[in-house]
Amino acid sequence: MRKMLVGALAALALGGLAAPALAGADAGDPAKGEKVFKKCKACHSVEPGKNKVGPTLFGVVGRVVGSVEGYKYSKAMLAKKDEGLVWTEENLDKFLEKPKKFIPGTKMSFAGLRKPQQRADVIAYLKQFK
Repeated sequence: MRKMLVGALAALALGGLAAPALAGADAGDPAKGEKVFKKCKACHSVEPGKNKVGPTLFGVVGRVVGSVEGYKYSKAMLAKKDEGLVWTEENLDKFLEKPKKFIPGTKMSFAGLRKPQQRADVIAYLKQFK
């Protein structure tokens, strides 16, 4: 009985270390994400300090929402910043699926990426820029 309990706890602990799966997608592929990111390039860059119509996405994964210096955010995005919302992989996935649903009032006019795998790929691509 004790061995079963120890085994179950170990499995739980190891499972907790694994990266969470995003909305039905396999692990993201950064190379595929770079291709999908072409839809984003008109408004976003991945270069540090280079804001365009949208803020730079350099270091976005793990960053507090609405915190890029020199970018003028919507009131809705600044409210999320005040709440302490962080761009985790899960939050990015939800935002990229339907930006206006995840943060009503966002300035981002992009309708979203419907395919979970495309979202996972873009997030994997963005994770490279730290």
